[in-house]
Amino acid sequence: MSLGKALAFALLLLAAPGARLSAQEDETGIALGRTPPPVTIEDLDGKSVDLGRLVGRRPALIEFWAVWCPRCRALEPKLAAAHARYGTRVQFLAVAVAVNETPASVRRHLAQHPMPYPVLWDTNGAAVRAFQAPTTSFIVMLDAAGKVVYTGVGEEQDLEAALARAVALR
Repeated sequence: MSLGKALAFALLLLAAPGARLSAQEDETGIALGRTPPPVTIEDLDGKSVDLGRLVGRRPALIEFWAVWCPRCRALEPKLAAAHARYGTRVQFLAVAVAVNETPASVRRHLAQHPMPYPVLWDTNGAAVRAFQAPTTSFIVMLDAAGKVVYTGVGEEQDLEAALARAVALR
């Protein structure tokens, strides 16, 4: 990620932690109805992961996430509950953005605060660009065909409605 893009991304991350942002309302992030372009990122061990192989078979919820993000922390209970309810029908993924953290810092965090689904590493911002993620705590919901059916930001998102809709579209 270039320094300019990193600074712009960091400025977006400084939004008030409790602010409710909606990518749908603000028309930021990947557009509804679009299929994200192919993107390869890494797992926390540095192995390449083709996101296209993980999505497009069943609905998927992807969160752009960071260890230091207060909105991500506030969203964790909702995501855990959603995973408990929909985890067998929806692929859940967290994409750790490579801004002010490392795979080692993510692993340390996960050792103390495990997530019930895979956490991937966006080394060079490829996933951030592909999904046009405006900030952390950005959620993208894809239907079983891989099309975007929901986007949102922050802890006030109605994940239940987004998940129910994505599952119903199967």
